[in-house]
Amino acid sequence: MLPLFYGDIMWNGKNKALTFSYDDGVEMDRRLVEIFNEYGMRCTFNLNSGIMTPESCWTNEGTVIKRMPPEGLPELYRGHEIAAHCVTHANLTELDDEAVLHELMDDKSALEELFGCRIRGMAYPYGAYDERVLRIVEDCGFRFGRTVNDTHSFAFPERLTAFGATCHHRYGGLEELVDKFISYESDEPAVFCIWGHSYEFTVNDNWELIEQVCKRLSGRDDIFYGTNSEVYL
Repeated sequence: MLPLFYGDIMWNGKNKALTFSYDDGVEMDRRLVEIFNEYGMRCTFNLNSGIMTPESCWTNEGTVIKRMPPEGLPELYRGHEIAAHCVTHANLTELDDEAVLHELMDDKSALEELFGCRIRGMAYPYGAYDERVLRIVEDCGFRFGRTVNDTHSFAFPERLTAFGATCHHRYGGLEELVDKFISYESDEPAVFCIWGHSYEFTVNDNWELIEQVCKRLSGRDDIFYGTNSEVYL
C-alpha cells in the first residue's frame, strides 16, 4: 500500500525528486562520485562489507573490475548514502534464514562501524528476493530495498522494501525519461531513480552518458536532489 501521506509528499516544497543507486563498491566509483559531486547529485552506494578487497575482482569483456578496500571510503563517499548489499553479494533466495540474517545484519553492522552512520536500506544482490527474504529484510529493520525491476515511471513505490528504480542507466528510453521528468508538471509526487554499476561505464566506454544525464538534470529549482533515504523516507 502507498503511505498514508502519499498525496502530501513534498521535498523542500518540491514534488519532483531525483536519486541514484549504484552497487558493489568498485574502483570506478571514484570517477562516478566525482561526476555526481560536480553536478550536485546525491547517490546511495550499496556495499558488500565482506569482500572489500582488490583481490575480490572479476573480468568483464576484458576490463578487470576491482572492489575497493575500506581505507578511505568514508572520505570518498562523503555527502552520499551508504546502504547494504549483503556481506558477500550472495543470492539471498538460495540461503536458509540464518544465513540470510548473517548476510544482512553483519553487513549492516560492519558498514555502520566503518562509516559511522545508520544504515537504513539495502539493494538485493542479483535482484533476487522472494516473500521469505522480504519478511527477513523487514524484520531486520531495513526501511527500503532496491530491486532490479525497473518501473520506467516516476510513481512513488508501493512497497519500499521491494521498490523498483525508474530505470537502469543503460535503458534505451533514458533520454526520453529525462525529457519527460524535466517537463513534468503535476500535483502528484514524481521520483526519478537511476541505478547501475559504475564499472559498466568503463566496460561500455560510455562515461559521457552519465555525465550528460547529470548535466541536463542539474541545477533545477523544481527538483529535489537526494539520496534514497532522503527521497523515499
